[in-house]
Amino acid sequence: MAIDLNCDMGESFGAYTLGADEALMPLVTSANIACGYHAGDPMVMDRTVRLALRHGVGIGAHPGFPDLLGFGRRAMHLRPEEIENYVLYQVGALAAFARSVEAELTHVKPHGALYNMAARDPEIARAIARGVARAGPRLILVGLAGSALIQAAAEVGLPAAREGFADRAYEPDGSLRPRHLPEAILTDPEVAAEQALRIARYREVIASNGERIPLVADTLCIHGDTPGAVEIARAVRHRLEEAGVDVMPMGQFLLPI
Repeated sequence: MAIDLNCDMGESFGAYTLGADEALMPLVTSANIACGYHAGDPMVMDRTVRLALRHGVGIGAHPGFPDLLGFGRRAMHLRPEEIENYVLYQVGALAAFARSVEAELTHVKPHGALYNMAARDPEIARAIARGVARAGPRLILVGLAGSALIQAAAEVGLPAAREGFADRAYEPDGSLRPRHLPEAILTDPEVAAEQALRIARYREVIASNGERIPLVADTLCIHGDTPGAVEIARAVRHRLEEAGVDVMPMGQFLLPI
């Protein structure tokens, strides 16, 4: 039994520092690195790619809407071709930083509102998938398990990683509980670790109403900006490994040799 543990990173920019990348990187197996639209800048992108390479962590692009002020969490209504090209632009930028240190980009995970909109809107999902496919046919597209984004990846022939969340609550329909609602974010490391193990081993999650819902995931996310993210990541990884789950970069078990 293998699963990837991913984290959104490189979300500082300019004089502003966000997240604890140095402490988190040794605890995860894949890094989703901001590409300058919702967060990040060239200096941060370069530094984060090098940090991931140093720790043997899979390097992924984390493209979002061009919404630095809103951290990419505000919905933007763009034409499909705009979304496709915005994704291609951001993935290409991060891929260049990876190539510059003789590393490879392995995956792409949309950020924030773009991710959530793609989960339920097939047209947006297809636009993202087309942008990723143009950047590289072997790039793994990461999307919410059971969502339109996973289907879009299949339609264009991209490998896909079904994603679950250790630090987010779920609704009964399998969607993430909106951040503005109570108890949407799991900040207790033991609660997050228990949810991670339940998803990895039993392929289910307990929704906000107490209902058990099926959830098959290849990768589990911990948000770098969640309060106590380092403690959560440490608890999640310990619980998974203690239970005999192999924690490894998604490229090691999702990509054909």
